[in-house]
Amino acid sequence: MPELPEIETIARTLAPEVESRLIQAVDVFDASAVEPGVDAFRELVLGRRIARVARRGKLLLLHLQAAGGKDGGTVAVHLRMTGRVLAISTGQEPKRPRVVLTLSAYSSDEGPVRLVFSDVRRFGRMHAFAPGDINHWHFYQNLGPEPLTMTVQDFRACLAPGGRPSRARIKALLLDQGVIAGIGNIYADEALFRAGIRPDAVAATLGPGCRAVLFAAIQAVLIQAIAENGSSIRDYRDAQGNAGAFQNFFQAYGRGGQGCLTCGTIMQSLRVAGRTSTFCPRCQTP
Repeated sequence: MPELPEIETIARTLAPEVESRLIQAVDVFDASAVEPGVDAFRELVLGRRIARVARRGKLLLLHLQAAGGKDGGTVAVHLRMTGRVLAISTGQEPKRPRVVLTLSAYSSDEGPVRLVFSDVRRFGRMHAFAPGDINHWHFYQNLGPEPLTMTVQDFRACLAPGGRPSRARIKALLLDQGVIAGIGNIYADEALFRAGIRPDAVAATLGPGCRAVLFAAIQAVLIQAIAENGSSIRDYRDAQGNAGAFQNFFQAYGRGGQGCLTCGTIMQSLRVAGRTSTFCPRCQTP
């Protein structure tokens, strides 16, 4: 599933292609791809202008503008496992589209642009919201803080809700979108490796200094991954169809049974929060 760096990369590459364009047509080829239903989705987005492309956690957000510059609501795109959002020009044909938004041209010298949502496994969704309604969406309401804008004090508080250190395993907390938004299996493994912490370590056992090291590792991993346009293991591509490159820098994720790049010890795997977690038994301590 695309995580924070992949969604951030899609938002950054999509923005110059679609911002300020008018949504002139809405074609839904798979009714299960849109919420709250085909007719309501079309009514909420048709004739609106895409004012801004943004990200919240693992959600891609299209902030819309109505006539007269009024708030036009929001489209939240949840890519799930295999979803893609591409901006394609006239003459290019989308592959397996579920939803296509035809957008106005910037000038008479160019044709319209199409924003295409495709998804081989059909788990992803495009949710359209009237102005302000996204704030009442349970999933959106319960997202935790953003790891790249929070402080180390905020991070320590996330690991100790109500002032009491959590007895949950640290990787389970990092994967919980209600604790911190945007981190998934890849970047949790990579950050824990850099911080020298096993994924099954109990959060309450981590002292203040250890938490500070982990927080710095999380931010460093995410920043580097964004700079590399995310990680392309199978399906992920940015809004222009380009693959990411951070997979070339993996030190932990998916490396079970291979030698640690730091010490040579064979990397081990275990299950945490239902996810395979890879670590070095020498470099990462309980």
